[in-house]
Amino acid sequence: MNYSTLKKSAALSFASLMVAGMVSAQTDSTKTTTTTTSDTTKVSSEATTAKVFGGRGQYRTFSIGINGGVTSPVVALGGSNDFTKKQISYGYGLSLRSQLAHSFGLQLDLRGGRLKGNMDNEPAVGGVRAGVASFQTDFYQATLSGVVNVATIDFLRRENSVNFFVNAGAGLAFYNPGIATTPGGDITKFTNSDGGKHYVKELVIPVGAGVKFKLSDVTALNLGYTMNFIDGDNLDGLNFQYPTKDKYSYAYAGLEFTLGSKSKPNLDWVNPVAMMYDELYDAALRQEVEALKGRVTNVENAVTDLKKDSDGDGVSDQFDKCPNTPAGSVVDGSGCVIVFPKPDSTATPAATAYSNIQFEFDSSVLRTSSYPVLDATSADLRSSGATVEIDGYASSEGTAAHNMSLSRDRANSVKTYLVNSGVTASKLKVKGFGETNPIADNSTEEGRVLNRRVSFKKR
Repeated sequence: MNYSTLKKSAALSFASLMVAGMVSAQTDSTKTTTTTTSDTTKVSSEATTAKVFGGRGQYRTFSIGINGGVTSPVVALGGSNDFTKKQISYGYGLSLRSQLAHSFGLQLDLRGGRLKGNMDNEPAVGGVRAGVASFQTDFYQATLSGVVNVATIDFLRRENSVNFFVNAGAGLAFYNPGIATTPGGDITKFTNSDGGKHYVKELVIPVGAGVKFKLSDVTALNLGYTMNFIDGDNLDGLNFQYPTKDKYSYAYAGLEFTLGSKSKPNLDWVNPVAMMYDELYDAALRQEVEALKGRVTNVENAVTDLKKDSDGDGVSDQFDKCPNTPAGSVVDGSGCVIVFPKPDSTATPAATAYSNIQFEFDSSVLRTSSYPVLDATSADLRSSGATVEIDGYASSEGTAAHNMSLSRDRANSVKTYLVNSGVTASKLKVKGFGETNPIADNSTEEGRVLNRRVSFKKR
């Protein structure tokens, strides 16, 4: 196996694991017990119950561990080795881990140990190759890894009891190789010029897997296997098959202790599915849901009342100022019947000059029924050469200012008609009086109709 390719693949795997763990971050946990009766399911919580989206602060997330095991100068993936016979030796370590989510954490590993191997499987050369018979290397290393929980077993206890994990990372290895030149001979360590042990510093990439057993709320048993790939070919003190790189494996068992308040659950053992299920039966949440249903019902009832129209006139009861109007009535925005004046109710059978000109509500547009009166008035003015004052009026609806403007517009409409029919404009004087000088009672619709007028004063 090409070591450079393996190193790049391991680094990429490490980055992918970290991203996957962060994306699946979920800080949900609770410690609950469930009892089922014939008609209901009840859920009770212990001292502290974690909530969905409650944040990492509601959990214990930091742990420390110790481990020990065996080392070997080969890995499970195989590959070439400078020494033909591996020898089992010892290793030990300390770990510090911060659990970022129920499925992902960051772990700092401090590890030490010894590696050994020889050429005993080379009888043809008398157990010696390239002048070397065996090696022994003492090492230390520090690595930072992402740890992803990839599977779990909860044994129907509604909280995880066994976690299966994978890990990958990177760090630095410090090692002091030594070799023996004869089978069974003494190991000679590499030394500096001053006689001190010579330690080599190289990049190391650990990739591993393991299983964790929950012993208690604060204690867990870890069993794991890690392959460590060194960015160098002198871990065993022999550079024999260049450009290959050295590697070693570490199989271990250890105890892990979670720190923090005992009233908080351990994030590493969170069962998010069970916690989500339990929270659905949380009494406070159910009360909030029922209260929300009540508010929705109130809104629906209010909308129904708002749409209610008992008399069917198109105006809801809440805004209908004239309830129970007869079917088919034409009503205004307040639900009151609109009374229309009878056509030409104020006109005389024969068109009489200088009769009052009537207008529709809030309008200054001349009605066609006014044309005969205006034509008769125009004829008299043109023949007599008289001067006339055109006075505009309005009923009392609306503001006084609006009615004043409306009365002037009505007078000007009459003047425009007369001028267009041949009357000299200088003979016509226009005045607006607004809602003043009513000729009928403005409290009735019949009176207001009469007050919407233009009258003439002949001089």
